[in-house]
Amino acid sequence: METLCIIKNDSYLEPYKDSIIHRVQRAFQKEKELTGGHAKLHEVMNGYLYYGLHKTERSWIFREWAPNAGNIYLLGDFCNWKPHTNYRLLPIGNGNWEIELPMNTFAHCDQYKLLVCWDSGSGERIPAWTRRVVQDERTKIFNAQVWYPEEKYIWKNKYKNKHKNPLVYEAHVGMSSEEGRVASYDEFRRNVLPRIANAGYNTIQLMAVQEHPYYGSFGYHVSNFFAVCFRQGTPEELKQLVDDAHGYGISVIMDIVHSHSVKNEVEGISRFDGTLYQYFHDGSRGNHPAWDSRCFNYEKDEVLHFLLSNCKYWLDEFHFDGYRFDGVTSMLYYDHGLGQNFLGYDQYFNGNQDEDAIAYLILANKLIHEFRPDAVTVAEEMSGMPGIATPLEYGGIGFDFRLAMGVPDYWVKMIKEVKDEFWHVGDMFYRLSDKRRDEKVISYAECHDQALVGDQTIIFRLIGSNMYSDMHKNHQNVYVDRGIALHKMIRLVTLACAGDGYLNFMGNEFGHPEWIDFPREGNNWSFHYARRQWHLLDDQDLRYQPLGDFDRDIIELVKKEKIFGDTPEPLIRNNEDQILLFRRGKLFFVFNFSPARSYTDYGLEMRKGNYKIILNSDSYKYNGHDRIDDLMIYSTININKKNYLKFYLPSQSCFVVKRYEK
Repeated sequence: METLCIIKNDSYLEPYKDSIIHRVQRAFQKEKELTGGHAKLHEVMNGYLYYGLHKTERSWIFREWAPNAGNIYLLGDFCNWKPHTNYRLLPIGNGNWEIELPMNTFAHCDQYKLLVCWDSGSGERIPAWTRRVVQDERTKIFNAQVWYPEEKYIWKNKYKNKHKNPLVYEAHVGMSSEEGRVASYDEFRRNVLPRIANAGYNTIQLMAVQEHPYYGSFGYHVSNFFAVCFRQGTPEELKQLVDDAHGYGISVIMDIVHSHSVKNEVEGISRFDGTLYQYFHDGSRGNHPAWDSRCFNYEKDEVLHFLLSNCKYWLDEFHFDGYRFDGVTSMLYYDHGLGQNFLGYDQYFNGNQDEDAIAYLILANKLIHEFRPDAVTVAEEMSGMPGIATPLEYGGIGFDFRLAMGVPDYWVKMIKEVKDEFWHVGDMFYRLSDKRRDEKVISYAECHDQALVGDQTIIFRLIGSNMYSDMHKNHQNVYVDRGIALHKMIRLVTLACAGDGYLNFMGNEFGHPEWIDFPREGNNWSFHYARRQWHLLDDQDLRYQPLGDFDRDIIELVKKEKIFGDTPEPLIRNNEDQILLFRRGKLFFVFNFSPARSYTDYGLEMRKGNYKIILNSDSYKYNGHDRIDDLMIYSTININKKNYLKFYLPSQSCFVVKRYEK
């Protein structure tokens, strides 16, 4: 193991060398315990093939792990939902229970659950490993559902395409409809997937796939880790969505939530066998103080088997191409990183680290990449823990990418607190391009977090209530003009400075108005803000369509020019003029962030030759004012033995220049 590589890339880690080695060795020791040292992780983590309800050639077999249980009964129509000795599971050792039943016991779509009994009580439970859960519309009760359709889904597209630089379209299927309701996987596949392909994104990140009892949790309070969210359709519909995305050449990664679990006991796995510590920590450590949820005990082998099997399951059964791991920061630290500023390296190695959770993350990444070498893993991690997205063999935790969570925070702060004329372009370039040498990052100006109720999207922060009255092309409004100009500039500079990938939340590419608010008691259970108004993008009389066109063209530009293979190189960072010029690969990115000053014959030092503007935010087709001639060829002129290009730089505009070759 080339553990010293992580330190070679960052000498400030030298004092923590022993800690870094220890956490990797701890993970590998746990791997030996789990596998017996004679197999690979992905060959052993097959709990979903053993536990739960399975149909054999002659019978049904059901198994569950509940070490504190005294008795477990299957409940369903077959016993009038009352415990019966004919449907009592038998203990088979190590806390496992089993029952074999005749073939006529269940039919496809039948509902069932468990009655788990322990010394001091009992409770109805949904099986922990169930693959299907539904809710009765009348009673609102959740039950497990038998899911064995006659026709097994047949995959059309054999897909293995690891995009070196993911251009991620973050999407929530349920809120993807124009209508005030929960949309389905099938509707998303037919109506939204073609839009994503047309927009040029090469990766879709699907939110809220794992079953969750409260729709308004955005899918982050998971109850049933192996079950597809029933509100959005069937497992087969989800498979067809993934399959068709692969047909477009688009990878599909899934938001996976292993950082915590919903507290619900009937619907979830909390107090499943009568104890709070079966899957989670006991006492206060088992409760997340900020999320009102349960915290996994990553030290227990059975919990690791449950979660690692879950990692393999979605890749195996649904052909997902990887994961965005939610809440990684919360997993890394005993205090979940709450109230920490993480300004010094001591905070990463001061005894506050949950080494069991870190070992789990190392093993999860190892299993995923063993089973699917083309799979991608992304860490939602805000503390900056060194090694999160560093390869395992270098002493890292093994994620392929880290989300650059500081970038959207930077933009919110700038828009809210700093007047346009004081935006510091030198600091901007540093904030947008800063990353650890040995890590890959995915940058974004905003994701779903910035759109939630109580917050605002970038476009709404910039334009405000003018969006309701002045987004028609015939309406002139200086606030709308400013907002549209900065919306384009912010997205291009973020994308052009991004380390290794880029992310956009569904609809934000064209400036979707307003925020996201799921149906809840506080809004009278309204779906008004939990939908996407695609007609705004399609209406040629409105100013949303040009924003969508601009986003599509900048995505196409960075793909065509393959800019991520090069590091952004600053050439001009003039804070007084608010002019930013940097080179990336063969492209030169020019920004004038000044709200009031345009510059005539502004000199940009370049290599001798001819150049052409290949993308211009001020173009009329992008809601601009057409103040730049982007058809002409610009030639360098020699001044004091240096070559310069002279450009007109309109206020709050940007363009991309490339050397012109006939």
